[in-house]
Amino acid sequence: MPVKLTVTGAAAVAHAMRQINPDVVAAYPITPQTPVVEYYASFVSDGIVDTVMVPVESEHSAMSAVVGSAAAGARTMTATAANGLALMTEIVYIAASYRLPIIMPIVNRALSGPINIHCDHSDAMLVRDSGWIQLFTENHQEAYDFTIIATKLAEKENVLLPAMVNLDGFITSHGVESFEMLDDEVVKEFVGTWNPKYSLLDTKNPVTFGPLDLFDYYFEHHRQQEEAMNHAYKELPKVFEEFAKISGRKYDFLDLYKTDDADYIMVVMNSTASTAKYVVDQLREEGKKVGLVKPQVFTPFPKKEFQQVLNGRKGVVVLDRAMSFGKEAPLYSLIKSSLYEVASKPSLGSYIYGLGGRDTTPEMIREAFEDAIKGNLITDEQRYLGLRE
Repeated sequence: MPVKLTVTGAAAVAHAMRQINPDVVAAYPITPQTPVVEYYASFVSDGIVDTVMVPVESEHSAMSAVVGSAAAGARTMTATAANGLALMTEIVYIAASYRLPIIMPIVNRALSGPINIHCDHSDAMLVRDSGWIQLFTENHQEAYDFTIIATKLAEKENVLLPAMVNLDGFITSHGVESFEMLDDEVVKEFVGTWNPKYSLLDTKNPVTFGPLDLFDYYFEHHRQQEEAMNHAYKELPKVFEEFAKISGRKYDFLDLYKTDDADYIMVVMNSTASTAKYVVDQLREEGKKVGLVKPQVFTPFPKKEFQQVLNGRKGVVVLDRAMSFGKEAPLYSLIKSSLYEVASKPSLGSYIYGLGGRDTTPEMIREAFEDAIKGNLITDEQRYLGLRE
């Protein structure tokens, strides 16, 4: 029987990892990711899992270690945040190019500088083009569920890509709330046994990892990574459906909240969606037709799904918790590009919010909605919520 646990989001993720029971976890602690690895280390030390835990001296070494273990055929995980992800970025790209299905929770945190340990999505956006699948989670339940879903998806033979599961630093990772945990055996059966097709330890079928790959085949290998990402896009609905059968929780590329008849829609990722839903309810009580779209899958980017839900709306406001200096904000730019082909384009607004852990209040969310309702959206004008000008 599933049980309700009231714990931190970090503990929820660690429990998902415990139930998956990877062969190898290599990690280096960094705030606010540290408790994920601490909880998991306690499972290892207590003999609850039989994972080989590899403490390393840096995140670059952590990603190097998991690339080695995954290439050897081990089911492998790590976790990190912010500057730790930045330090491992060189190897993050290599993991994707080797097609290694490593799972890595990212406890989202601002990238320096100046130094800041609180939440935003600049770390996830740093590696958005690295070839990893990227899933985003609003709360503890989704952080737990998507860690399990990511494992199932990444190990599909026609996918074989690493995956990141993003949860907001301190807000989700350290906040305490209830989530439903599936039975250990149910999760074990869902993820199945990992039988790698290519392994460095399979001496009867030798393979090469890390060859020099210049102008002769480098191009073709990147094309294969793109095809793998296309397969991930096609496999995701099947994995979501399979997960719904064991959990009763049906996920999709986009979480739609009161969008059916909405004239004005907000798009926002992760925990801020909870605040936005509260504001949607308030505005609905005032008779205003508003709704919310929360992307749960960022890579592969669900372009077709955005087109279907945003076509014909009067106004769309996109909230980014990261900046692309000198360019459009990352989520906004992708949504704007998606809408190029739709028949009836909505007015668009770009809003930056919550950088470095800045509070995002219902009043700020309402401000963005009211701009849309008043027809006060100017495409390509980047606005800021909660900024002292």
